[in-house]
Amino acid sequence: MTETARQPHTPPARGLSAPSWPLVMLVTGVMLLFDVVRVFLPSLITLYGRAGETAPESMGMYAALWFVLPFAAVPAARLASPRIVGAVGAVALAAARLCLQAADGGTPQLLLASAGVTAGLVFLYGCARTTAGTWVPAGLIGGLAGSSILHLALDRMDLVWRDGPLPWIAVVVLCAAFLWSVRLSPASPVPAPAAVWFAFGPMLLLAGMYCGGPAVLAQDTGQHSGQHGAPFTALAVVLQVVALCAAVVCAWTTSWGVRTRRSRWASWDLAAGLFLVAGVAAAEIGVQGLPALVTTVALGACAGAAGRQAGTAAQSTGGRAGVAALGGMLVFLVGAFLYYAAFDTDLGFPNALVPVALAVLVAVVAVRAGRRHRTAGIDAQTARRAPRRWLLIALPPALLTGLLTWQSPPATKAITGNEFTLVAYNIRMGFGLGGRLDLDRIAAWAATRRPDVMLMSEVDRGWLLNGGHDDLARVARGLGMRYYFAPAADRLWGDALLTNLPVAEIGSTRLGRHGYPTGAQAQSIVLKVGDHEVGIVNTHLQEPRGQAPEVAAIAGRLAATSRTSGTGVAAPRPVIVAGDLNTTPSDPQMRVLEAAGLSDPLRALGDPPTSPADAPVRRIDHVLISDGLTAVAADAPRVPFSDHLPLVVRLRLD
Repeated sequence: MTETARQPHTPPARGLSAPSWPLVMLVTGVMLLFDVVRVFLPSLITLYGRAGETAPESMGMYAALWFVLPFAAVPAARLASPRIVGAVGAVALAAARLCLQAADGGTPQLLLASAGVTAGLVFLYGCARTTAGTWVPAGLIGGLAGSSILHLALDRMDLVWRDGPLPWIAVVVLCAAFLWSVRLSPASPVPAPAAVWFAFGPMLLLAGMYCGGPAVLAQDTGQHSGQHGAPFTALAVVLQVVALCAAVVCAWTTSWGVRTRRSRWASWDLAAGLFLVAGVAAAEIGVQGLPALVTTVALGACAGAAGRQAGTAAQSTGGRAGVAALGGMLVFLVGAFLYYAAFDTDLGFPNALVPVALAVLVAVVAVRAGRRHRTAGIDAQTARRAPRRWLLIALPPALLTGLLTWQSPPATKAITGNEFTLVAYNIRMGFGLGGRLDLDRIAAWAATRRPDVMLMSEVDRGWLLNGGHDDLARVARGLGMRYYFAPAADRLWGDALLTNLPVAEIGSTRLGRHGYPTGAQAQSIVLKVGDHEVGIVNTHLQEPRGQAPEVAAIAGRLAATSRTSGTGVAAPRPVIVAGDLNTTPSDPQMRVLEAAGLSDPLRALGDPPTSPADAPVRRIDHVLISDGLTAVAADAPRVPFSDHLPLVVRLRLD
């Protein structure tokens, strides 16, 4: 980097004095931007288009528009000034976030989130041009950490989706702190290196995928109730919050370096990069727990290395840093698009390579930037004291977050009669027709139907594409029911069963893809209803022609196992096959299921259509039953919580 004007570069004084306002600005600004991104991505899927129906190219072009528009800040900064451009972006970002809190879904939500993303990127451009490099690594990672900790503390149900005065108060305070810090943050002739700003885009994606809970919290594989491990889950949350705080410490100390030989700096930077790549790779192959913690801390260390400045800093790097920030966010968009588009179209390579490639990119940028810049550094004794000091600061919020997310498992409840109510619902990741996250409304509605068993399809337990929410845990908490998850597309997206009835057996069988990119499974469960056992196959078929015979075979095996009833008579186990089968009653696939001894009782009970929810014309959601079961009543209530209608069926054991 060309050095045109040199000046001493020393660590800032302790305490939150006036020069520390840039740190507050970056932390609160990144938190607001992350909030807006968590609305923009699911709005893109549920409002602009429908996953699996709207062409990925069309959604990609719409999304790209809002990431390319901020490049207009480059010529605007020549006409006005980078500081004014950044301030305008900050005001627009805060306004968009406040308006999103008031929006009730629909097109306004989509446009506000889109404009908020553009405004946030303009704000980042202004920061890259004018913010003192002293604060940038810790500020960027602090914003990611603060957003992730708040996300965990809120049970991964963000403020934007919550009603009432308390969320409003929290958002107003956050926006006010942000705008006040923007006003008080002075422009600096010593901006951070372009490397850290470029790395922020891919770091944002990696943080959303691995640092907000989904990769560290234990996900059920269909063998156990997720609530059996409440102490473990709370401990995992505590460790994740501690790791996020440690990431901020690493970003701060690594950006200054320690007064030691340069070869040791290089070794530390290389180790951080290797740990980052290894953590992401391990998480993508399904290893839970430790890889996410390692990834979190390594992100902080890599941000510090990428933001390390020379012992004498140059004044003329701001323009490059601003463009680098916008370019890094384009990398974020491309990475997110490639990773999640693979679930609807065949990309020709495993999508797990995308986050690994981003981790490699961040690691390379960090190592190269760290080698290129020397720093005055902090003494080794100060570096050793920092972790102990920050650990004391991290423990209270970590323990509080763990307590807030604690959920004791409901008790198992047997029923004595021979009737029970089953609800089958494709919840579309919890997003209703208006694009709002309706998980609490789903739970409240379902509670009025008093189900003994609830089967859900398209259950998301942490995709950043859908905002990083755990649909299953949230709905189960609202219903007071135990839950059992069966991964389908990947470890975070699939089907689930909720019940407090005694469970005798449970498992999941992966179905063949048959040329379709989205994975599918068949969850098999044996429940005890009174003195009887009932088998249930819970599935969401993606390619019915190839997968229907597989499900029929699973149902046959489940029924073939004879069990002795309370009367002492051995009989085949009655079986239910339910879920979004993507099959109408007249399709050939239905004949395959009928040949396995299953019947469609809803034909005689009004044959209610279930899709699309706003104007249903066909029934592709089903509750099929075998001999030994009779449907007493059935309906498809007109509720707006998904693009499908639910089926509510009252069943009697014969």
